[in-house]
Amino acid sequence: MQSLLKAAREAGTGLPPVERWHPEYCGEMDLVIKRDGSWWHEGVRITRDRLIRLFATILRKDDDGIHYLVTPVEKIGIEVEVAPFLAVRVDAVGEGREQSLIFTTNMDELTEAGPDHPISVSIDPVTGEPTPLVHVRGKLEALMTRPVFYELAERAVEHDGKTGVWSGGVFYPLGDDDGDDGDA
Repeated sequence: MQSLLKAAREAGTGLPPVERWHPEYCGEMDLVIKRDGSWWHEGVRITRDRLIRLFATILRKDDDGIHYLVTPVEKIGIEVEVAPFLAVRVDAVGEGREQSLIFTTNMDELTEAGPDHPISVSIDPVTGEPTPLVHVRGKLEALMTRPVFYELAERAVEHDGKTGVWSGGVFYPLGDDDGDDGDA
């Protein structure tokens, strides 16, 4: 498990430096990343995994809340329904306050939840459904799949009157956290 922790801490190396690229905006592309993690272009599902993974390496979310595909020479807006990635697995290293939660995305990226990679959970006021997210890189997040969220719920503990999980020294409530990124 320590090798998994090491890999999560080294994640993101080797990816294009999209945060440093500032090309001109070239308009929008009819590309949608749906809530279930599927990618659609002009109404047709993209089934070529290598193409999706390539696009994922040049994906960025800016301060305007819009997701873009970015190269050194162009910046194209796309639609993301919830989050561009899915957290499809979670592994725990350690226990209690010393625990680290390592998430694996559908793009095989690893991220260790903690101060630089917070967990957030919002609750839909109409349906009561949770939207659990974990920060991956830049301003990009992964939506936790139902089994991953259930696994977090099984690991949940009480702290300061809230139910949640510890990771990287931070407590993350699993209910509506009112925008709070947790308590150190």
